[in-house]
Amino acid sequence: MLLDGIRVLDLTNVLAGPFASYQLALFGADVVKVEAPRTGDLARQLGADPELNDELLGASFLAQNGGKRSVTVDLKSEEGKQAFRRLVADADVVLENYRPGVLARLGFPWDLLKELNPRLVYCAISGFGQTGPMRARPAYDQVIQGLAGMMSVTGKPQDAPLRAGYPIADTMGGLAAAFGVCAALVQRERTGIGCELDVSMLDTAITALGWAVSNYLIAGTEPAAAGNDNMTSAPSGTFRTADGELNIAANKQEQFVALCRVLGRIDLVTDARFVTREDRKASREALQHELEASLRKRSALEWEQLLAPAGVPAARVLTVPQALDLVPSLIHTLPFPGTPERTIRVLGNGIRVNGCPVAPSSPPPLLGEHNDEVLT
Repeated sequence: MLLDGIRVLDLTNVLAGPFASYQLALFGADVVKVEAPRTGDLARQLGADPELNDELLGASFLAQNGGKRSVTVDLKSEEGKQAFRRLVADADVVLENYRPGVLARLGFPWDLLKELNPRLVYCAISGFGQTGPMRARPAYDQVIQGLAGMMSVTGKPQDAPLRAGYPIADTMGGLAAAFGVCAALVQRERTGIGCELDVSMLDTAITALGWAVSNYLIAGTEPAAAGNDNMTSAPSGTFRTADGELNIAANKQEQFVALCRVLGRIDLVTDARFVTREDRKASREALQHELEASLRKRSALEWEQLLAPAGVPAARVLTVPQALDLVPSLIHTLPFPGTPERTIRVLGNGIRVNGCPVAPSSPPPLLGEHNDEVLT
C-alpha cells in the first residue's frame, strides 16, 4: 500500500485524531495506538451499545481503529517515558490531540521530539490551534460547529441555528491532519528533515463552508440559513414527489430545460419568471410550486430514474441505512476483537487505489494487545 513502512505513534482520543490515523492505516501505515493503561482511548467507552462500552470496545472506537496496534504506556511514569522515547526514535509520525501544552508538560515538547528523531513528523490536533488566546479552551464537535458559523447557515430561517447531524468538524480536522502528515512525509523524502504540524479544528471547519464564506469575503453578501435551497441557483433544492423528497440541482440552463422537458412542462422555459438563472432565483417559490405540481405525479425513485439519464442532477433523500446499501464496497467486515467467530462492519474511506478500495488490514485492537510485540 501507499504508506507501507511508515510508523505512526497515535496518542489521540475520541474522533478527530483517531479518524486521521485511521486514514493513514487504511493506506498501509503501521499505526501504533499509545494508550493510557486501564482505560485507553475514551472512544472505547462511547457508542450506542452499553455492553460494548463496558468491554472497552465501544462502537465509536471500533469504527475508527481497524488496522491499528495498541500498546499501553503511562507517560507520567519514568518507565513509560523511557518506553515512549524508544518508540519516538523509531517512528515516522507522532500524532496527538491533547490540549495544547499537555504533551510538553509530560516531558515531550517538540524540541525534544525533534532531538530524539530529526526525521519525525509531529502533528498536533486541537480545537483552536497551539497558539492564540483560545488555545487552552476545551472543544468538541458541536462547540466548533457553532463557532465556525456552520450552525448559523444550517436549517430554515425560522429554526436556525442547527448543528449538522454528524461530526463534520471532527471529520474535517482529521482529514486535514492526515493530509498534512502525508505532505510532510513527501517533503521529508526530499530533505531528510521532519516538521511540526498544528491543526486547528476551528480553522479547518471554516474552510469547509464553501460558498458561505466566499460569498461574504468576495461578494460582500452575509450568508443566512436557507433550509434545503441552494441559494446560488434555482431550481436547486429539495422537492416533494408522490412519496418522498427529491433533490434536484438544475444549476445550468441546459439542465433546467432538460428538467422541464422530462416533467412535461416545457412551457416553463419561456415563462418570463424563469427565463434566466437570476429570474429563477428571484421567483424560487413560484418555480418550486410549478415543478412540484408535476413531481407529485410520480415517486421520487421514478423521477430519479427519468432525470439522471436526461443529464439532470437528481436523487432521492435517503436514510443512512438506505445510503449504505448504495456503497457495498465501502463497507468492510472484520473479525471482532478477541472473538474472531463474531464480526463487525466498518467503513473504508471512499478512495480506490489502482481500482481497489482500501480496507483495514486487521480488526481494532484490544487495549494493550500488542504490548509484547511492540515494546519488546
